[in-house]
Amino acid sequence: MRSRGFIILVFLVPSMNGVTSLDLTRNRRDDACQIDQNQRIDCYPESGSSHQGCLDRGCCWLEPPGGIHNIPWCFKPSGGATGQITRAPINVDPKCATTPEDRRVDCYPEPGSTKGGCESRGCCWQASSTPGVPYCYYVEDKDIGYKVDSISADKSSAAISIIKAGHWANPVNNLKLDIYRETPKRLHFKITDPNNKRFEVPITTPVPSNDAGDTTEYDIQIVEEQFGIVVKRKSSGAILFDTSIGPLTYADQYIDIATSLPTSYIYGLGEHRGQFWLDPKQHRKLGMWARDIPPSDNVNLYGSHPFFLAMENDGNAYGVFLLNSNAMEVTLSPTTPVTLRYKTIGGILDFYIFTGPSPNEVIEQYLEVIGKPMLPPYWSLGFHNCRWGYGGSASMREVIKRLRDNGIPFDTQWNDIDYMTEHRDWSYDTNTYGELPAIVKDLHDHDQKYVMILDPGISSTATNYASYDEGVQDDIFIKDADGNNLVGSVWPGETTYPDFTNPKAEVWWERQGKRFHDQIPYDGIWIDMNEPSNFVVGSTKGCTNNRYDNPPFTPVMAGGNLRDKTICPSSKQYLGMHYDLHNMYGHFEGIATNELLTNIRKKRPFVLSRSTFVSSGKYVAHWEGDNNSDWYDLKISIPEILNFNMFGIPFVGCDLCGFFGTTTDELCTRWFQLGTFYPFMRNHRDNKGPHQDPMSPDFTSTTQASIKKTLLLRYRILPYLYTSLYLSHTTGQGVARPLFFKYPTDQTTLTIDDQFMWRDGLLVSPVVTQGGQQVEAYFPNDRWFDFYDGGEIASTGKKVTLQAPIDKINLHIRGGTIIPVQEPDVTTTASRKKNFGLIVAPTSTQTAEGTLFWDDGDSLDSISGGHYNIIDFKLSGSKLIGTPTKSGYQTTMTLGSVDVYGIPANPARVMVNGAEMAHTYNAQTKALHIERLHSDLLQPLIITWS
Repeated sequence: MRSRGFIILVFLVPSMNGVTSLDLTRNRRDDACQIDQNQRIDCYPESGSSHQGCLDRGCCWLEPPGGIHNIPWCFKPSGGATGQITRAPINVDPKCATTPEDRRVDCYPEPGSTKGGCESRGCCWQASSTPGVPYCYYVEDKDIGYKVDSISADKSSAAISIIKAGHWANPVNNLKLDIYRETPKRLHFKITDPNNKRFEVPITTPVPSNDAGDTTEYDIQIVEEQFGIVVKRKSSGAILFDTSIGPLTYADQYIDIATSLPTSYIYGLGEHRGQFWLDPKQHRKLGMWARDIPPSDNVNLYGSHPFFLAMENDGNAYGVFLLNSNAMEVTLSPTTPVTLRYKTIGGILDFYIFTGPSPNEVIEQYLEVIGKPMLPPYWSLGFHNCRWGYGGSASMREVIKRLRDNGIPFDTQWNDIDYMTEHRDWSYDTNTYGELPAIVKDLHDHDQKYVMILDPGISSTATNYASYDEGVQDDIFIKDADGNNLVGSVWPGETTYPDFTNPKAEVWWERQGKRFHDQIPYDGIWIDMNEPSNFVVGSTKGCTNNRYDNPPFTPVMAGGNLRDKTICPSSKQYLGMHYDLHNMYGHFEGIATNELLTNIRKKRPFVLSRSTFVSSGKYVAHWEGDNNSDWYDLKISIPEILNFNMFGIPFVGCDLCGFFGTTTDELCTRWFQLGTFYPFMRNHRDNKGPHQDPMSPDFTSTTQASIKKTLLLRYRILPYLYTSLYLSHTTGQGVARPLFFKYPTDQTTLTIDDQFMWRDGLLVSPVVTQGGQQVEAYFPNDRWFDFYDGGEIASTGKKVTLQAPIDKINLHIRGGTIIPVQEPDVTTTASRKKNFGLIVAPTSTQTAEGTLFWDDGDSLDSISGGHYNIIDFKLSGSKLIGTPTKSGYQTTMTLGSVDVYGIPANPARVMVNGAEMAHTYNAQTKALHIERLHSDLLQPLIITWS
């Protein structure tokens, strides 16, 4: 949620004004600049764009309406050709002229770059036509950076000393490289200052080891003369990581390291919004500094996840993770080979490289380091309903009643900040929401749940406010540079910020939660504004002018500085300075809130967090923030979901129908269809427009019926989703995945992000454009069946036109998959009492397999205590076998129906555990249907047909 309303962003980013030495003549007509803003091709993608600089390139300069930040102001004229360029003779130092563009290391990354300023640093200045290549760069003659002094006998460490520091203050003169061959597929190396303690990220990771010995799938080479580290894949010789392309810079508040990549297919590096594939030709410059900002393209958003996955040309995959929580900038440059550069303003270099070789294995290896995701309670898989501004108890009751009266599957009702007394945490407005205790009781009486929002800012001006008074007494608030409680401003007015890295704050937080739970027995908690957000810059009295509030280099970011929309970086916390801990604020609040719910409810906790960091998935779910009610936000939600499944937070979703603005019947219908396949499904909007719950009176009856239909589909497939989340919890696999995770050698799949899969079994092909009645869906070379009737897709390995009427989302099962389903009902509690079903999609050789995980859905110890069931299903020819491989949860699990697709002819007889069973057969779709079964899934099952 929040800050409410639309904003215009002003970016203060490093300047690269490198065109003043060129004599350009423009050869175009002014009407060539009359281009739709969505079709503009950026002509000045590097920093420092200006009106004159743009014209000097023979390009167009035109501000988009409202100064929209993600539309280029400097763009190529129609036809794409810029003006004719004539260059005056330029005397270039021979050392500069011989430096290839892909090896140019930025010598002036901070604002203010000029030719004179560059050369005063002893660096080269030369213009480039390649976006992202610096104009000011170090001379490539080994006179800058570090050299290796010594290498240990076992080549697991090296002593490194500085050659020349460049212009950065407080360089680290001596470094230490430690290499850990931790597993055959995981390499870990750290570059640290052996003489001074620097900040290291306080999350749990495996103890460094050299357990892999000589069994590794990677080779390591240390370049000594000008230090670099090169990592190769043994099987193919592909260079996965190569920092020898330029000098390392390692100063007190500036670390700069670059690597070449063997591919242009890069994914991850969040949290950012845009297409899933980080195409280097777009010159992506990605800032990481948690920020309260409505989701916008190409800016730093709510979280920080410095991990990327790369697909090599032969279909192998690998991943790279930099464990660093400081403000960071990562740049992808379309050089040959592609260059990726990290610039961070603190901490250490702590790298992990994962060799896969499959994409799924890369994610599993990454999560072995950062921790596997939590298993959410089963009720949280259902449909969640919310809005900001119900107006009071009566309106809440009305919405709940109309959903129930119309049989809408619906598990959880939420409240946004309007339920509070003057926006104060751990309070509710007894005037407008006086019936809230009764409403929550009514929800519980109907097997439904209640979740409310909390913001971290605690009002510091309210009288007799226990949360603040006890926080002061316990001394748990973040301090300013002078040692006083830092005061900012959020929804309650002036606020203080709990320091969740302080163990005393966790105790204080739980005490507040227990007191409120005694009044309102909530079931889950939504934590928002936890970047942390601040409506004033830094604090009510501003920030210092010291080197932490004003560092010598600021990564590219919205607002242009570290303190904008948040608290002062110089603030003091229990574990260190906010300068180092900012990106982890929401992460530590998520841990404290997870513990609060666990200790108070004694059941599996559900926490939804806006801001996340590496390993937050162990504790929280995530949603993508305050999106817009438009078709672009619908479509772009897919790569957002895919990214967080790679980041180890698979229980993720976006606000259905959009948060800002007013939705339409068509948009909301299509969004509910897509949202059915968000692992986390919530409808939510702001306080300015009409209701958009499924039975909103502003929707037509046709829309209401279509949304109900898709919600019934959601509840039908929950056993498959729950099993997928269990596998994610135990193995680290993602739930929502891009197609190339299953088909890594299919080049077409590498850029698809308007379709996706649930695990390897279901292919989702939604409508994401207004007026769409068809979908051009790509089907990799495999066997595919329509989920609903079993009809087989005849063509594979190409796009197929699918009909998509307004009440349908196209869904297909991959051959070789068995999907467990369940008869849907109005709540997950009611659905769990219904019969199960199986949908069987065979390969061309008539084989398939699947798994069903089942427990009580709520216990803390169901897995650790072995209180769960696992049933494995296998198809071979015309025999389907169900085997309970784990039976630790005493319950009733009844199989009521089985559908088998791709059966060439109507069987004469179907046998279920030796008894003949009636069946039906659809000759058109070649689907066998068996119903009225009463088979115990906790006993062996054999179904045959002939």
